[in-house]
Amino acid sequence: MSAPKIRLLLVDDQSLFREALRTLLSLQPDFDLVGEAPDGEAAVAAAAKLKPDVVLMDLRMPVLNGVEATRRIVAAGPKPRVIVLTTFDEDEEVFAALRAGAVGYLLKASSAEKLCGAIRAAAQGSSVLEPSIAAKLMARATAPAPAAPRPSAPPLADPLSARELDVLRFLASGLSNKEIGAQLKISEGTVKNHMTNVLGKLGALDRTQAALRARELGLI
Repeated sequence: MSAPKIRLLLVDDQSLFREALRTLLSLQPDFDLVGEAPDGEAAVAAAAKLKPDVVLMDLRMPVLNGVEATRRIVAAGPKPRVIVLTTFDEDEEVFAALRAGAVGYLLKASSAEKLCGAIRAAAQGSSVLEPSIAAKLMARATAPAPAAPRPSAPPLADPLSARELDVLRFLASGLSNKEIGAQLKISEGTVKNHMTNVLGKLGALDRTQAALRARELGLI
């Protein structure tokens, strides 16, 4: 007993392309082209009615684009398997289609052998991507995650004076109280007084905490 044929639904708004692909697919003894659709909305309706195993989906179509059509078809149940077949390989379209549930992404310029192999692989539960698409996916998967934005620190209830800001900047540079005094031409005791005020206003226990807090607040 022969295996059942793979039921296909072809979705593309270009009639000439559908005709060419229809001819190609009809030559494969294990394929059965059960329907065609000229736009995404018609594709959703056809998929629900015809129950294909694999859908060949264009992306840029009128009425409803291929990404949204793919999302609706996949959401309706475990079948069918959607292969995006398009002229473009722009990153955002690629990832949008895959997020919508497509299991394959091929360019229309792909060879007949590659397309037929992708259809058979998809019907058997595998995913098929153009090498360029696979490389982009790998690059995105291995890229370091963007750092989460650091929440802004609340403003100081008691702002630092101009002199205290001067002391803070020299503190952050690693200068001692004596060195800060020499830079500002004030006594070391006066620097200590300013330092006490700086620590108190910043809610810091020591010079290191003060410097870190100042950076969070954008003071240095």
